[in-house]
Amino acid sequence: MKVVDKLVDIQNKIDASCERVGRDKSEVTIIAVTKYVSNERAFEAVEAGIVHLGENYEDGLLMKQEVLGDKPIWHFIGTLQTKKVKKIINKIDYLHSLDRLSLAEEIQKRADHPIKCLIQVNTSEEDSKHGIAKENVIGFIQELQKYDTIEIVGLMTMAAFTEDKDEIRRCFRELKSLQTEIIKLELLKTPFKHLSMGMSNDFEIAVEEGATMIRIGTSLVGE
Repeated sequence: MKVVDKLVDIQNKIDASCERVGRDKSEVTIIAVTKYVSNERAFEAVEAGIVHLGENYEDGLLMKQEVLGDKPIWHFIGTLQTKKVKKIINKIDYLHSLDRLSLAEEIQKRADHPIKCLIQVNTSEEDSKHGIAKENVIGFIQELQKYDTIEIVGLMTMAAFTEDKDEIRRCFRELKSLQTEIIKLELLKTPFKHLSMGMSNDFEIAVEEGATMIRIGTSLVGE
């Protein structure tokens, strides 16, 4: 199926999810996750009108940027090794996986401009997932205040790997609750509006719980 047709289907589902909870559909941004897909398929996504592209791996990001250039808004959504920061940090618009001070320190050293970052939170509490514990997020934000190349714009999470929709919803709801708490504390001078949560199998629940960015791979650009 063509990307443009898949995009219509996903947008219709987003619209329906927003309508169910009284949200404005314009608040939700689709990030097309292009890992494992060809350059041609990524180009098709851009031609279909998708502005935001996400990559999990450094090499995939750099390879697709050679083809697509800076026309898309680039999101790095995978775990970023400290030693790889210098390769990509000035080539991305958003980093979704800030989860440790050593990474922040390397970004501070390598970035030549402020980088929009989302803190990755392990709301599912699964050992297999990266991210910091939700009870440590506020302290982490306070530590990050000394880095002027890090602009904290939101939070990211991945829901539990389960068929239990209530458990998936809990993961997303906890991230929204944490965002609300942080905003009330007025820890940040910049807008803290983004919740990056929801993928191909659970983005409708994520939208209902407040996602502003959903990361869609297979359902959108799968070949």
